[in-house]
Amino acid sequence: QVQLVESGGGLVQPGGSLRLSCAGSGTIVSSYDMGWYRQAPGKQRELVAGISIFGTTYLVDSVKGRFTISRDNAANTVYLQMNSLKPEDTAVYYCNRRWSNLAWGQGTQVTVSS
Repeated sequence: QVQLVESGGGLVQPGGSLRLSCAGSGTIVSSYDMGWYRQAPGKQRELVAGISIFGTTYLVDSVKGRFTISRDNAANTVYLQMNSLKPEDTAVYYCNRRWSNLAWGQGTQVTVSS
């Protein structure tokens, strides 16, 4: 069974940084375009960053200049470096294949608050 396990979330003050990790089973990370998604309370899940198998990246406008997505195919891991965090970044963050989602993992909670 394919699994995606997110980690690295936590409580951080506005302006702080976090690095999220997503470890995939098998070769899922190296074989597919991947994405980081987030779901804030009362809102729909949204894609915030994507990375193709070729390394091309996509960032939603609200995180451009602050977030960076990267991947380590050898480690089957996708990362999301989040800098200059804002309270509106508070959400549960998930990773998944970008174009055809698998079953969602538990996600990792990111809370930005003073």
